[in-house]
Amino acid sequence: MIQLDLNETEKTYLIEALESYLSDLRYEIGDTDSQDFRDRLKAKKTALEKTLTALQQTGS
Repeated sequence: MIQLDLNETEKTYLIEALESYLSDLRYEIGDTDSQDFRDRLKAKKTALEKTLTALQQTGS
């Protein structure tokens, strides 16, 4: 397990960046013709969503 020490501002910026990237990634998955590439993008999306959820659940 990796531990990351962020202040509230850094945490907020990271959450915003992940939300933005995930939004773009959803469109990319939908526009991808290659099943192999789509599967890799879906795996990336799942991992990043898990990271985002963990960040959102951490206290101040």
